[in-house]
Amino acid sequence: MRVTFLDHSGFLAELPSVTLLFDWWKGKLPALRPGIPLLVFASHRHEDHFDPTIFTLDDGAREIRFVLGKDIKLSSRNRARWDLSDDTAGKCQVLGGGQAAEPLPGVTVETLPSTDEGAAFLVTADGKTVFHAGDLNWWHWEGEDKAWNRNMEANFKRYTEPLRGRHIDLAMLPLDPRLGEDGFRGPRYFLELADIDRFLPMHQWGDFGFTQRFLARFPEFHARTVPVTACGQVFDFESL
Repeated sequence: MRVTFLDHSGFLAELPSVTLLFDWWKGKLPALRPGIPLLVFASHRHEDHFDPTIFTLDDGAREIRFVLGKDIKLSSRNRARWDLSDDTAGKCQVLGGGQAAEPLPGVTVETLPSTDEGAAFLVTADGKTVFHAGDLNWWHWEGEDKAWNRNMEANFKRYTEPLRGRHIDLAMLPLDPRLGEDGFRGPRYFLELADIDRFLPMHQWGDFGFTQRFLARFPEFHARTVPVTACGQVFDFESL
């Protein structure tokens, strides 16, 4: 599996039989492999996760499908704004949390609800399982109402429960420096809950050094964490 970090929460994952593109709105997209089906994900409508430019990837060069979080509405108004043709709209599937789909032969997508908007994606293809959390995270904000933070914790733990003990080859999880050390809560819980081989941090707003702060606090995750240090960085996971 080859994975390119595009920017923020955007990743391109190349498996033998399919290419997976997650939450691309920024960063240079590498040349796509000709003839290999492309599955494009947008976890939710926030502008740092979704750009309607993704629909221009339906250029006839390969089989393509789009999997969208439920808050990305394919209304007549939005389709006109995005210049979305009927043909491309027919290649889109909108999913909420707790659903499953097979958008391409041999590719299974399961979803989890998000603690923000849209959905998180668990994708199985070529015998590998890849998880992209979108904005499913333990959002604990210092200064926020205590009841709000308690409710966030309860929802996060409830929404992620289907991952308990689940084997995941690669997980892309938010590690957000805006939260300070409370930003460690989400990835720590994910890594303790699921059987994750490799963890790629995302949603770092360019503060890539925050990963080292996380690992200094939780060195037990060092072997499974793959630090992201620059946009366009490429990772070859030969052992996955």
